[in-house]
Amino acid sequence: MRSFLGRDILSLKDWERAEYFRVFEICDRLAPIAVNRTNSDLLARKTLVTAFYQPSTRTRLATEAAMHRLGGHVVGFSDAKMTRAGDFYQESIKDTVHMLEYYGDVIAMRHFQQGAPHEAAKWSSVPVINCGDGWGEHPTQVLTDLYTIYKEKGTLDGLHFLCIGDMRMRTMHSIGYAISQFNIEATLVYPPEMAPTEEFKKELNDLNVRFREVKNAADAIADADVIYMEPVVQADYTKSREENKDNKGLTPPAYQVTKKLMREKAKPDAIILHSLPRMDELPADVDATRHARYWIEAFNGVVLRMALLALTLGAVE
Repeated sequence: MRSFLGRDILSLKDWERAEYFRVFEICDRLAPIAVNRTNSDLLARKTLVTAFYQPSTRTRLATEAAMHRLGGHVVGFSDAKMTRAGDFYQESIKDTVHMLEYYGDVIAMRHFQQGAPHEAAKWSSVPVINCGDGWGEHPTQVLTDLYTIYKEKGTLDGLHFLCIGDMRMRTMHSIGYAISQFNIEATLVYPPEMAPTEEFKKELNDLNVRFREVKNAADAIADADVIYMEPVVQADYTKSREENKDNKGLTPPAYQVTKKLMREKAKPDAIILHSLPRMDELPADVDATRHARYWIEAFNGVVLRMALLALTLGAVE
């Protein structure tokens, strides 16, 4: 297994099975810090730089909270337009990163351009963590998802995932790459215009991922141990920001998971994950059911990022 020290976290394409469990082991070790709402001094002499060119609630704040929980410092921006990287000058990734690398010990980047964190890593002397890049990947979110499932189910092998939503999304790409390392079958449900690309399906086949495609969530939910959701009504991820529209549209029933559907067709112990924000694909009355795991998933996002920061910065090995 490769060391995490100084390592960029850009994609899950090349992750080995043992590396997931190593991260989960560190999550378990550090979780009491977050559970007890305390701070440690594990990264007291380190600084995180956040470079978020796209809006974020959970990913940015969870990453910053993780650094604070470990006693580290945080600098950065949450809106590139408030900096020279995003105003009139539109500074290049290379120029921006050559500055940011002097301001901290690790850079967490979200960008609307696919591949931007990879470009940043080429020029950075400190580790770069991909916090979502356009339609590319979202490795920290999917690591959070898998850690949540592992804690809830006690295993990642032998499970059936029902993935509902836009298959072009970065989370769907990362989850597809990740499940290649486990005995997991997946069923994909999506609107025709949001189908996985042929290139992505070829990648899944090359990775020996077992998956099938159906048209309606209700036709596959009975087999699901894990229901993994994303909106089909959503913002354009290739833009730095998309403002609210009066008419966003509604989610067709084929891509909704309701309390009634869970009661009538789902396994009693099936769990639902959603990285949020949500639209009407997951009604709020599901929140109080035994199936909802998206709130603990959000908490686990802090723990998971604590583990990644501690590993990449050498506080644990």
